[in-house]
Amino acid sequence: MILQGQAFEPFTREPIRLIGDGGEWLGPFDLDLEPARLRGFYTDMLLGRLVDERMTRLHRQGKTSFVAPSAGHEAAQVGLAHAVQPGHDWLYPYYRDVSLVLSFGVPLVEFVGQVMGTRADPAKARQMPYHPGSGDLNVFTVASPIASHIPAAVGTALAMKLAGKSQVVLCSFGDGATSEGDWHAGVNLAGAQGAPIVFACENNGYAISVDLKKQTGSDNIAVKGHAYGMPGYLVDGMDVLASYYVTREAVKRAREGVGPSLVELVVYRYGGHSSADDDSRYRPRQEVEAWRRRDPLARFRRFLERRGLWDDADEEQARAEGEARLDAAVAEAEAAGPAPLEWMFEDVYAEVPERLAKQREELDA
Repeated sequence: MILQGQAFEPFTREPIRLIGDGGEWLGPFDLDLEPARLRGFYTDMLLGRLVDERMTRLHRQGKTSFVAPSAGHEAAQVGLAHAVQPGHDWLYPYYRDVSLVLSFGVPLVEFVGQVMGTRADPAKARQMPYHPGSGDLNVFTVASPIASHIPAAVGTALAMKLAGKSQVVLCSFGDGATSEGDWHAGVNLAGAQGAPIVFACENNGYAISVDLKKQTGSDNIAVKGHAYGMPGYLVDGMDVLASYYVTREAVKRAREGVGPSLVELVVYRYGGHSSADDDSRYRPRQEVEAWRRRDPLARFRRFLERRGLWDDADEEQARAEGEARLDAAVAEAEAAGPAPLEWMFEDVYAEVPERLAKQREELDA
C-alpha cells in the first residue's frame, strides 16, 4: 500500500540523495524545514563527532575500557532521530548510535557516565561501554549480542498496535545484523503482522572485518524488504536530509497503520570496528580516505552555507559550545565517582539469596 503523496520510491538501484556533493538541493519537492531546524541538524551532527573524538581520548587515558567509533554515521543517525517523536515513540538502538541516542534526548552526562562506568550511569555500570538506554525516553538498553534486540523491538511494536496506541518503534542495526537469524525472525514477524516499526540498517560495509559481499548475495539490504512484504528504501546515509525525509515517510506509514518499512542507510565508519580493532588489516587506507572526502558534516555545512545559514563564526561558536558541554559532562560523570561493587547485587531479587549474600560478604572482605 502506498501513502497518498508519497515522495520516495522503494527498491531503487541508486541511493536516494537530496543534497549534492557541493551542498546543492536535489530534492523533487520543496524543503519544508525552518532554518533553526536545519541548523539544529548540523549542531547535533557536530556534537556526535566531538563526542566520538573525546571518547577516543578518554580511552587512551585509561578512563574507559571500550569505544565503538561512530564518525561517518552522524548524518544517518541525526536524520533518524529527528524523524520520530522522542519520549513518545520507542527507540531500539545499537552500540554505534552515539548521535542517535543523544539527538533522541539521552542526557550527555548519562551517556558519558555509562561509557566511563561511574555513578552517573543510570544502569549502574552493569553494561559494557557504549550500551546506553533510558526508561524515561523509551530507549531500550543496547544489547551486545548482534540482532538480539530486533525481536524485542517487534514485540514492542505489536504491543503498541494491540493497545491501539499511535507509537512507532525505530530499530537500528548494522549490516552485520542482517546475517543473523534473529533479524530474519523479527523482520518476518513484523511484515506478517503489520507491526508499526521502521527497521534502519546503518550499512557501513563491514561486519567487523567481513565485507558486505561476503554476507549476502543480494544487491543491497533494502531489496530484502520484498521477501517480508514491506518497502525497502536505499538511502545515502551520508546525506542527513535524505536520511530524515525517507525515515519520516516510513514513520508516517507505520503510524497510520500501513505497516513496517526497511530503510538502508549507506554510511562508512572512519574508525575501526572498536577500540580493539585494527581495521588496516582488512581495508585499504585509500578506501577510508575516499570516504572521508564525502564527510557528512562537510557536505551539510556546504548546504547551509549556500543558503546563508552558516559561516566560519557559527562553526567556531558551535564547536566551542559543544566542547564546553562535553567538558561539563565528563567532569560531572567523573565527580560522581566509580560505581560501588555492591551495586551488582541489587535490583534482581526482592530478598537476596543466601549464596549471593555470602558472595557479597566475601567481596567486602
